Amino acid sequence: MGRGRRFGQWQQLDRRFSYRRVRNGTVIDKERGQVARIFRGEFNLKVDAKGRVSIPASFRRVLEAGDPDWREGQRPKFIIMYGDHRRKFLECFSMEAINEVDEQILALPRGSEERRVLERMTSGQSHQAEVDEDGRIVLPPKAREKIALDGEAVFVASSDTFQIWKPETYEADSVAETEAYLDQLPKNVDALSLLSRARGE
Repeated sequence: MGRGRRFGQWQQLDRRFSYRRVRNGTVIDKERGQVARIFRGEFNLKVDAKGRVSIPASFRRVLEAGDPDWREGQRPKFIIMYGDHRRKFLECFSMEAINEVDEQILALPRGSEERRVLERMTSGQSHQAEVDEDGRIVLPPKAREKIALDGEAVFVASSDTFQIWKPETYEADSVAETEAYLDQLPKNVDALSLLSRARGE
């Protein structure tokens, strides 16, 4: 995975759509005519000794919509990525979302360092999971060990992916980081103004 190494230049991966509009949590792609779902919410859930955990119902609907092979009565599939050693969480992609990433990686020069590292993380250090008929998933041992998960997990929506955290780590790292960033803004400034700032307006 290139642990401890630095790369001089990374190619920026393009996002899925050149033009997007969000309506009621649904991303509408005006160029391709496709629809992708957005995950919403934050949930604390119990994890049993076998790594089984119930997935939020709203997340299941997104995974169903994002699995091109899913049909009513079948189990939606998705990808759990755990390879990036810098991250203290697992990142979960719908099949549609990971296919987008795969296409962009395959567009990189074969044999390039960037492509090898990305392939290792997205293909080798990942796990294809599915939601069973009871709405549960099984987190593989390597994924649980990576974030020291034991007994409880936090599922956190992150646009078109979602993250799985150990509760204590989530509060100490992610929540604290967000709060520290917002504390730098003047009290009368709405956080949504960051959208304009990011666009350079």
